Amino acid sequence: MEFYAQQLVLGLATGSVYALIAIGYTMVYGVLRLINFAHGDILMVGAYIAYFAILRWNFPIEAALLLAMSGCALLGVTIERLAYRPLRRHPRLTMLITAVGISLFLEYGGQLILGPDPKAFPVDQVRGPVITFFNSASDWLSAVSHITLPKHALLIMVGAVVMMAALQLFVMRTKIGKAMRAVSYDQRTAALMGINIDRVIMVTFLIGSSMAAAGGVMLAMYEPSITPIMGLMPGLKAFIAAVLGGIGNIPGAMLGGMIMGIAESFVAASPLSAWRDGVAFLILIIILLIKPTGLTGKGAVEKL
Repeated sequence: MEFYAQQLVLGLATGSVYALIAIGYTMVYGVLRLINFAHGDILMVGAYIAYFAILRWNFPIEAALLLAMSGCALLGVTIERLAYRPLRRHPRLTMLITAVGISLFLEYGGQLILGPDPKAFPVDQVRGPVITFFNSASDWLSAVSHITLPKHALLIMVGAVVMMAALQLFVMRTKIGKAMRAVSYDQRTAALMGINIDRVIMVTFLIGSSMAAAGGVMLAMYEPSITPIMGLMPGLKAFIAAVLGGIGNIPGAMLGGMIMGIAESFVAASPLSAWRDGVAFLILIIILLIKPTGLTGKGAVEKL
């Protein structure tokens, strides 16, 4: 029982990172019907911004996180304005190919400017003693003697939950959030009702890219080695998490990220640990065969 509880907690920490990244995928798809494959590489840019902020400018981790989120929000808006907006009336395949091109540009541009060698992310200020829960026989969860969690993993979980809750409130309670939901439901009708589509899409990229940056910094805290291609695999896993939960649905992206993290944690601790990355693609195949719309998605009829 103790083993399963321990892996569950560690899986929730990993899943929190995947959920943050998946939210960016699902927001852009919900509003623009675009799979933004450059999203994982925006994650990488965020991790490098925080790296230089901490190492060279002596920023605390909180300030470095805010700087990374701000920088990547600006990058996301710039990509949307220069690369995606001119192609909005073109076939979706054109925008998809453009997204792949931007992804490759960021990856190989990063290797050219920053070098291909891994860099150790400075996490000394957030790493601390391992925190132990339920360490007494009198604790209410008597079946578990103790659960340990590194301090930085606990900070990642708390930070991710706070960000996701704030985003959900923003989307459901604010005027721009309502506009985003309207555009997601029917862009043409929303435009006829006076909603500024360009503004809504810009805000969507701004928020989605900032969430990717937060996920990148938290990923670097959890696995403190960053490279220009570090966003490739987490980006793919987060995309699968978005599909699993129901792409275009923010709560679904959160659920999918948590499931992905838990599954990966249990596989990594089993004799099949070599399949740690492969389990994501196995989950994708299963969900596409059983429920292609995702766990929270609903089928819809598309008129041609």
